[in-house]
Amino acid sequence: MTDLNTIKASIISSIRPSDEERNRLKTLAERIIERINSIGKAENIDVNGILVGSSARGTWISGEHDLDIFIMFPPDTQRQFLEEKGLYIARKIAAEGESFEERYAEHPYIHAVIDGFEVDLVPAFNVESAGEIKSAVDRTPFHNKYVISRIKGLKDDVLLLKQFQKGIGVYGSELKTHGFSGYLVELLVIHYGSFEKVLEAACDWKFGLVIDIEKHGTIVHKDPIVVIDPTDPGRNVAAALSLDNMCIFMDKACDFLKNFDESYFHPKIPQPLRDTDYENIIRARETCLIAVEFDAPDEVEDVLYPQLYKLEESCHEMLERYDFRVYNSGVWAKEKAVVLYELESANLPNVKKHTGPVVGTKEHASAFKSKYETTNKFSNVYIRNGKYVVEIPRKYSNARKLVESEILKCSLGKHIGVSMRKKFIVMENLEIMNIRDEEFRRFLRRFFDK
Repeated sequence: MTDLNTIKASIISSIRPSDEERNRLKTLAERIIERINSIGKAENIDVNGILVGSSARGTWISGEHDLDIFIMFPPDTQRQFLEEKGLYIARKIAAEGESFEERYAEHPYIHAVIDGFEVDLVPAFNVESAGEIKSAVDRTPFHNKYVISRIKGLKDDVLLLKQFQKGIGVYGSELKTHGFSGYLVELLVIHYGSFEKVLEAACDWKFGLVIDIEKHGTIVHKDPIVVIDPTDPGRNVAAALSLDNMCIFMDKACDFLKNFDESYFHPKIPQPLRDTDYENIIRARETCLIAVEFDAPDEVEDVLYPQLYKLEESCHEMLERYDFRVYNSGVWAKEKAVVLYELESANLPNVKKHTGPVVGTKEHASAFKSKYETTNKFSNVYIRNGKYVVEIPRKYSNARKLVESEILKCSLGKHIGVSMRKKFIVMENLEIMNIRDEEFRRFLRRFFDK
């Protein structure tokens, strides 16, 4: 077994930014901030630029050329003014780079590529405390101050924990991933004191664990793990973390401590699933695959994926309601979006046993018997286990026909609804191989391999 210190040294040497990389980032950040300040001064707009996030705290991983720069407005600024002038300043700066686009979260911001770095230019309110925030991004500068004041000597531990979580697939607080945010990683290292101690503690985590570094929490949370924000006593920093991702981290942390291996730090990129492999898989599993494909709305992932998950859950419930048992489901998006289901069977018998009220509930019993007296049915009303039962034809005995006919009645979400009402395609089994996109084929392999 490889020595832990050897593994740590090897990983750190590959993920710690070089002096040249840090200087490039610092120079670009200072240039952009100077432009924000000079535009504000020239146009009499009271703003100042600040660098936030992991790049400001020195906890970013080499190769991740991302900058978060906030355009700070006085707290009494009207939101409309902040959005209009903030975007105006951001566009002027972004136009000097390679490309940019407007994105929307709680309010609009600009995502740009400047000198090879991905830069988010985000308008925010310069409030005096996290308790006075007017939008979610306003608390980020307070995270900066807190982490910088506590992270000394622990930056390498943060980098190691981030890379470990990337390797096992649980890093990233985006609504697509539901993993650990960078800030959550920093707080865990600050709380436990090192990379190894976080892993050791995770082996013993219990659901409902509360970590309150400043011992000032004011709200009871019901999440799998609660990490009270040191800058905001009412906020759980781990609220976006899913139960499954928390459990994956716990499981892999224990495995790693039993058997140190550098492979835990390297994400496994699956090979695209070939047609022949897919055919062999579905033949061996003897299940049915149903896919719904439509044009992916042009929205950021934090807007798109909650809607995809909402559709996935709603359609899942519909399939189960009509007695189609769902084994697995998943979503994927690029230019197209796909919601995929693996069913025990695509077909059911045309007959359905329908159970009615308990014998003795006179009003309900009478209504049930009256309803099925003249309705098309396979049997008379009879009694089993103290309840009225009748055997009737199914409305849908084929899963594909059900989805094609009823999916637009599911919870679609605003943007997905617009797209699907224009066009969607339902595919079954081998037809799914018509989707040739390599990333979709990787998704398919993960779908089966887990």
